[in-house]
Amino acid sequence: MDAQAIIDKLTPLVPGAAFEAASSVDFATLYVPAGQLIAACQALRDSLNFEVLVEVTAADYLPRAPRYEVVYHLLSVATRPRLRMKVRVMADGTVPTVQSVYPAAGWLEREVWDMFGIVFDGHPDLRRLLMPEDWEGHPQRKDYPVQIQKAAQTYAPLEVSQEQFQANLERDRVKRTH
Repeated sequence: MDAQAIIDKLTPLVPGAAFEAASSVDFATLYVPAGQLIAACQALRDSLNFEVLVEVTAADYLPRAPRYEVVYHLLSVATRPRLRMKVRVMADGTVPTVQSVYPAAGWLEREVWDMFGIVFDGHPDLRRLLMPEDWEGHPQRKDYPVQIQKAAQTYAPLEVSQEQFQANLERDRVKRTH
């Protein structure tokens, strides 16, 4: 099922939503307006059988506006198609949580918030998941400052004499036989 076929089935189920098909090399991809995200997810789950939320991630397109996109990967177990659903983050940096439709979104949205700083409006427990509680910033943002300044390390090649090499081989052979 391609993106346009999904949009054709989804449009009557979510009145007023303007879905867009996106190019993709692997499976159907479409853009969903942030304001109709929950209604679209409910229609996808209940009417089009996309019952599994596989992943939630994000992309930072700095300096483009809107800067962020949240990406949802959905799966229909019964018919096996996959769907990539993208949502452009609103100007205030929020996207509604889909946890009421897909309960598994709780942890996944926390990861996205922790790494990108995108706020999921209505999420009951947005707190650090991957980074320590006292960490400042969101490390997956393109404007995140690199804090570690360390010279590249190089190692001298290990030099072993032929006698030592043969002794090590013999030692390992003896260990394997016992």
